[in-house]
Amino acid sequence: MAHKKPNLPTKTCPACQRPFAWRKKWERDWDHVKFCSERCRRAKASASPSV
Repeated sequence: MAHKKPNLPTKTCPACQRPFAWRKKWERDWDHVKFCSERCRRAKASASPSV
């Protein structure tokens, strides 16, 4: 049996440089999703110095 959803959009995470695919929970905010996980989001935020 083939995968049921082969054509989901993907993005590359700026923190870990890995590709990640669209998820149902991101349906409304896909345009605003930047990171693949909460861990990457936190790691990127703590790595950048606050001005």
